[in-house]
Amino acid sequence: MNSERLKIFAAKNGIFLALIVLIAVFSIMRPNFFSFANGQSILLQAAELGLIAIPAAFLIMSGSIDLSVGSVASAAAITGGLTMSSTGSTLLGFLAAIVTGIIAGALNGFLISYLGLNSFVVTLGALSVWGGLALLLSDGRTIPRAELPDAFRAIGTLKIGPVPVQIVALILVIALGWYVLNHTKFGKEVKAIGGNERAARLMGINVKRSRFLLFIATSAFAAIAGLFLSAKVQSANPNIGSGIELEVLTVVLLGGVAFEGGVGRISGVVAGLLFFRVLRAGLVFMQASPFLQTILVGATLIVAVALDSSVQRIIRSSWAKLGRTAASDDDASPDRPGTPAQQETRSPS
Repeated sequence: MNSERLKIFAAKNGIFLALIVLIAVFSIMRPNFFSFANGQSILLQAAELGLIAIPAAFLIMSGSIDLSVGSVASAAAITGGLTMSSTGSTLLGFLAAIVTGIIAGALNGFLISYLGLNSFVVTLGALSVWGGLALLLSDGRTIPRAELPDAFRAIGTLKIGPVPVQIVALILVIALGWYVLNHTKFGKEVKAIGGNERAARLMGINVKRSRFLLFIATSAFAAIAGLFLSAKVQSANPNIGSGIELEVLTVVLLGGVAFEGGVGRISGVVAGLLFFRVLRAGLVFMQASPFLQTILVGATLIVAVALDSSVQRIIRSSWAKLGRTAASDDDASPDRPGTPAQQETRSPS
């Protein structure tokens, strides 16, 4: 029994061990890799990806997927950038970008939750729609630094004490995600929907509304991430979110969220996020080709999907064995009457 529980523990927490090993390997190869400055740089690079990955994890736990988050981030960056360029108002730019994200999420959520369309197909189409809209609105050009307000550009370097504002935002989103998933009714409903949608409906859960809200939240945070990316690079580019959707999916699956839904932890997603960013940072330290890094994203996604399948199979198998062992122990217990044959054996002749 102990060996089966050990398998379950290893399957659920392997990403944490992998993260420690990865940091140790890069630290040995490059002694200055393990430093406060580099750690802060890794967190800063992880911030925007994490802002999307946390709500996306909820969505995948519910049994759906959103492949349009990168394009939504780009479209939001452009709508926000154009609004700021024309009005000079950072606040209006933020509002325009977030409204763009909410509209994108609402459209996805309506088509998938209320019309019953497949989330993979709908969001794959939306990826092209919002990416094309970003190019159309900007005429394919980058909105330069000079056209953006000083207040917005300052966000890219803003710190709260010694900590960059992007890292503070990431920590707040992680804390909020952890609390919602573990201590609210909505968090329990998300896992119930992903575990068994029909059973969730019979329990009285409004599956359509919950999934609709998850799509809105995911796209809204994608819009915020797009703005943070624009502030960081001091310009709004119509391709700024390109490829983020694959990175988000990789991080979430590495973090142990089951692709079929119903299973996942925020701590695992955070570990997956750090693993992915530490790996990218390590390759930069090793002066690896940027083309190799692109290959790595795809390869890591394949590994993440394979691990997801293997982990779920190991957990199911181990729990089944534990269940059979417990049943056998109960049958052998002297407190149970046992089968008729056992009773006959124990009774006097």
